[in-house]
Amino acid sequence: MFPTKPTSRFILLTLSLLLLLSLFTTTTTIVNASDLDDEVDTDFEELLALDEQADQEQQGSQGDGSAKSEAEVLSKAQRIVLELNSDNVKRVIDGAEFVLVLGYAPWCPRSAELMPKFAEAATLLKELKSPLLMAKLDADRHTKAASMLDIKGFPTLLLFVNGTSQPYTGGFSTEEIVIWARKKTGVPVIRISSVNEAEGFLKKYHTFVLGAFDKFEGPDYIEFVKSAASNNEIQFVETSNTEVAKVLFPDIKTAKQFLGIVKSEPERYTEYEGKFEMGKILQFLDYNKFALITKLTDMNSVRVYSSPIKLQVIVFAKDDEFKSLLEPLQNVARKFKGKMMFIYIDITDENIAKPYLTLFGLEDSEKTAVTAFDIKISSKFLLESDLTPSNIEDFCSRFLHGTLSPYFKSQPIPDNTNASVQIVVGKTFDDLVLNSPENVFLEVHTPWCINCETTSKQVEKLAKHFKGLDNLVFARLDASANEHPKLQIDDYPTLLFYPADNKANPIKLSAKSGGKDLAVFINKQLKGKDQVRKDEL
Repeated sequence: MFPTKPTSRFILLTLSLLLLLSLFTTTTTIVNASDLDDEVDTDFEELLALDEQADQEQQGSQGDGSAKSEAEVLSKAQRIVLELNSDNVKRVIDGAEFVLVLGYAPWCPRSAELMPKFAEAATLLKELKSPLLMAKLDADRHTKAASMLDIKGFPTLLLFVNGTSQPYTGGFSTEEIVIWARKKTGVPVIRISSVNEAEGFLKKYHTFVLGAFDKFEGPDYIEFVKSAASNNEIQFVETSNTEVAKVLFPDIKTAKQFLGIVKSEPERYTEYEGKFEMGKILQFLDYNKFALITKLTDMNSVRVYSSPIKLQVIVFAKDDEFKSLLEPLQNVARKFKGKMMFIYIDITDENIAKPYLTLFGLEDSEKTAVTAFDIKISSKFLLESDLTPSNIEDFCSRFLHGTLSPYFKSQPIPDNTNASVQIVVGKTFDDLVLNSPENVFLEVHTPWCINCETTSKQVEKLAKHFKGLDNLVFARLDASANEHPKLQIDDYPTLLFYPADNKANPIKLSAKSGGKDLAVFINKQLKGKDQVRKDEL
């Protein structure tokens, strides 16, 4: 029998994990420490010298004060990142306290997307006087060095602390890399003392957590710092200055003891109103760190799939069409904030969109669609009415309260006139199988099943053999394109016999059974009734 193929119910349950694992590989390795090389890393020193020289030359050529081009900024950033190879990798890893390594391949598109962000993060970290050394390794070219660091996928990020590796668990934007790196190297909280510092901070950070305290001491402050150290995604800042607090969080009511999250979106400020306990603070952040509408990408998928919010409303649309939907969707999302997550997926992005759309039988569609997933109970839903704001809000409300009917995909209803084997689809399963007064012999197959074709031919022969019996129907269903809540199949092909007087308990038959054995079984089921056939085929 053909190996088990995941059902759509199983796919829905595991989709997040599969996509997450397919996007970014993070690995952990232990490098055996040996005697440290006392020699200063000349590669790194030369790199810094070249960087300073380039800065001086650039300043001399820009006496008019004109801004640097993006290409010049990127070029400088790339020079700050040390290039590793098989000769220097061990010396660099063992010789620095903190090293963040990016393992990449020149042909890898995700590596190409991450590398400039990694370089920009290196520039910011240098300006912040971080002790972290940023390095990259062409793992496709330097296979020996890649093997030593246990880099097996692309891109891979690893943090080495005194020669021992840790997996990278942060986000993949420039800001997220900087935040994660600073927290891992001893700077979980930034203290801001002046309005000028606050204004400068706002230019660099789009999302952050503000803690305002009368004094930086006491049990509540300790819980705040513990939360900052535990969370690797969001930058925490603290202040005891009322004016600074108002610059960072204009709606603040008191600066004596306050915590809130700031995001760069219409729902910009959210105040925390619970007790200052690390667990509760982190839970607050998990439910409030995302925008009202989050665009799902390769880079942020890890964060999205790890969210504790298990009710997801996903909108599929082309970018230009989504722009007209954004504002009304934000208005709807605001009403369900913290209760469900609203996600936008570019319908033209096959890598991300197609696995979801396939669950609805919409993989070839280019039309805007609104769907929902309840990850807890592995159910999916589709808005089948017009995509108006009121319909979307009603859809979300019924989704939240559990009154939506789950969606099961179905092919169009076929014409079964004169067919010896009736074609059953999701929409006709009730009428042709469960509610039918006849005994039903059902074959369930899929296009990818190797043995299904042989079984189908056998069922055709059975149908001809038993042709003319009024109390027996042969039927066939393609499980790749049709679903029903009372049809849960684990492998293909599957043969099921639904007795006329007991449709709730179908009898499963071995697909390996020969035609004669199947005929004997059918005759036994029909025994006692007037119409039977001899077993010979």
